Amino acid sequence: MNEITKLLIGAGVLLIMVGLLWQVGGKFLNLGRLPGDIVVEKENFRFYFPIVTCIVISVVLSLILGLFRFFR
Repeated sequence: MNEITKLLIGAGVLLIMVGLLWQVGGKFLNLGRLPGDIVVEKENFRFYFPIVTCIVISVVLSLILGLFRFFR
């Protein structure tokens, strides 16, 4: 199999796993509604920017990828 094909299949499987984890874990983990996430609500307008959630996800992914690089 070609390297690109393996990469695309792996990325697809990873996205499916993350989606399932997000769906199931969303009931237990309060991602997207952490303290520090910005929410502005007006009459006909709602602006939502999950800055703290983005930082937490970035740190977790960096740690996981760092572990993969370390054990490689």
